[in-house]
Amino acid sequence: MPPRLRPDFGGTRSVVKARHALLTPESHEKITQPGWPGCEFVTLISPDMGAKFAMSLVEAHDGLTAPPAMAGVARFLFCLDGEIAMGGETMGPESFAFLPPDDTREIALSRGTRLVLFEWRFVPRGDIPGAVTGTLADTAGKPLRGDDRLIVQKMLPTDAAFDCEFNVMSFEPGASLAYVEVHFMEHGLLFLDGGGIYRLDEDWLPVTDGDAIWMGPHVPQWFGALGREASRYLIYKNYNRSPLSPR
Repeated sequence: MPPRLRPDFGGTRSVVKARHALLTPESHEKITQPGWPGCEFVTLISPDMGAKFAMSLVEAHDGLTAPPAMAGVARFLFCLDGEIAMGGETMGPESFAFLPPDDTREIALSRGTRLVLFEWRFVPRGDIPGAVTGTLADTAGKPLRGDDRLIVQKMLPTDAAFDCEFNVMSFEPGASLAYVEVHFMEHGLLFLDGGGIYRLDEDWLPVTDGDAIWMGPHVPQWFGALGREASRYLIYKNYNRSPLSPR
């Protein structure tokens, strides 16, 4: 468990740099957003910090129907607590939904619902895929690179029409990524359980549940799980895109 710094004395584990960031709960700033009455947002990652997507924690203190995304913007929702109703389907904790750009269906949040919301300008390759919904419990997991202590659950179909991936990575205690990754894709990540050490560039950062991370293009990155319980994180990656893509 990372050390508990006293935020009232200027302490925080949050670190924001030009190419990566760690955003921790003691530094969260809750705000409101037009069209989301009774909701509080914590926007952890945004284009203002250099990212090409936005990632927010959303908490509904009252029931409401969420407004549609801006034109050309896709969404991915992952329910943490409560219920989300959409298209006649009710989604509970650890359910998810991909909504393509210009999707007009209503998204109803029950009182007390908490979710992670990703938004980005979709990069089409031919036909734009339709909406995808599911639950993590029904999503098959596979060992990553043959390591049965490190399981990846891919929530979207393996289809080049999708310009992104959303996965949940599960690490047994002591498991780690096989090597330090460096690539042109960027990530947004939220720890769901457990923790460990994340290397971002030359920083070695203790991380735990509730922490969020932004990794920009070409940032050296590696994670090792520590402690007695398994570690899980939800991770976004821009995918099926050329490095010369304008977005």
